[in-house]
Amino acid sequence: MTIAWQISTLANGLRVVTTPVPTAQSVSVNVFVGIGSSGEQRRTNGLSHYMEHMLFKGTERRADAIIIAEAIEGAGGVLNAYTSKELTCYWNQVPFDKLALAMDVLADMYRNAVLAQVEVDRERTVVQQEIRRAFDQPGAWASELLSHATFGDQPIGWPIAGTIETVEAMQRDDFTQHVATYYVPSNTVLSVAGNTTHDEVLRLAENLFGDLPAATAPAPPTAVATFAPVRVVVEKREIAQCNMGIALHALARKDPDRYPLMVLNTILGRGMSSRLFKEVRERRGLAYSVGSGVGRYNDVGTMSISAGVTLENLEEATQVIRNELFRLRDEVAGPDEITKARDFSTGNFRLGLESTMALAQRAGESLLMTGEIEPIENVVDSIAAVTPNDVQRVAQRLFKPGDFSMAVVGPGGDAERLAAILEAA
Repeated sequence: MTIAWQISTLANGLRVVTTPVPTAQSVSVNVFVGIGSSGEQRRTNGLSHYMEHMLFKGTERRADAIIIAEAIEGAGGVLNAYTSKELTCYWNQVPFDKLALAMDVLADMYRNAVLAQVEVDRERTVVQQEIRRAFDQPGAWASELLSHATFGDQPIGWPIAGTIETVEAMQRDDFTQHVATYYVPSNTVLSVAGNTTHDEVLRLAENLFGDLPAATAPAPPTAVATFAPVRVVVEKREIAQCNMGIALHALARKDPDRYPLMVLNTILGRGMSSRLFKEVRERRGLAYSVGSGVGRYNDVGTMSISAGVTLENLEEATQVIRNELFRLRDEVAGPDEITKARDFSTGNFRLGLESTMALAQRAGESLLMTGEIEPIENVVDSIAAVTPNDVQRVAQRLFKPGDFSMAVVGPGGDAERLAAILEAA
């Protein structure tokens, strides 16, 4: 079945995309706003995420968070939000006959949040506890350290939630200015998927958002692929395991090599038949968990490998991971391995689009970030066209001695020795 979507733009610039699924029992409603931590200033680092919390704290019509939650949960639905480096998304999912309510609640939050100072102060502690929770989770904290080591002191390398200090300093004026600057129609996408029609969603969108004045949000600062001065960071804690991450600069969102990179990443570290799993866990027994992932942003991208190892295995694991990266660079992968990786990538991509939420998320994020939505079959065909030489070419483009960052949170580790392993030719 071909999944079709329709896109319309209101007169004020707000884009509406619907993905009808007539057999679904739900509709998923998503409001995407084109601002995340990569668009912030140092003083307001974490404001986009803090704002995500604040939109649930009450509107002119729905006085507090409980009333907002009960409106959706009372209809049998769920609601939440998230912030990334480049966007903020507010979403709910409800039975399909509750579409009007779902859209009304999100529009009310988007347009009419009170942002009362008393709620700013109350939620401040909640956000700070979320930051502290990440610190208390060694794997999550290693990821934060790795992000800074990979991009240094620029917004793309800052924590999405900010710091205890930046959150402590934020006041109501910061939030009202943030809304006035970024929560504008041209910087917003409404994405709905499920048992509905484009005409119905568009009619509701016109009523709920159509009278907003047109305005343009400033472009975020350009991110640069540069490392922090200290690329290998070791934070010692009295715990049993070293939570390690290795990263390198990879490809931006629209880079033509994104599909060979997807296949390369699958070969390297996705699933129990990947090279890292077989070599690090099955053959050497160095780790219980090991894998790789790719992050693509508008200007830059990353590829990262994570694992949990004991202190005595830290350097060996680093060496093995480094060797597997350079083996992909120096040796052409066999046709059977490429075929398996292509099939895994295609199947995983398709399976990831089974729900109305997944369809709404993909359509909304793609439209907001790139101005278009790539047809699913185009993605599948592009993956199928990847050759062994394509994978090796991308590996040669990305994997270079010394072009790595690393973060370790655990009982120890010698940063200089780890850097030397990564810098070896």
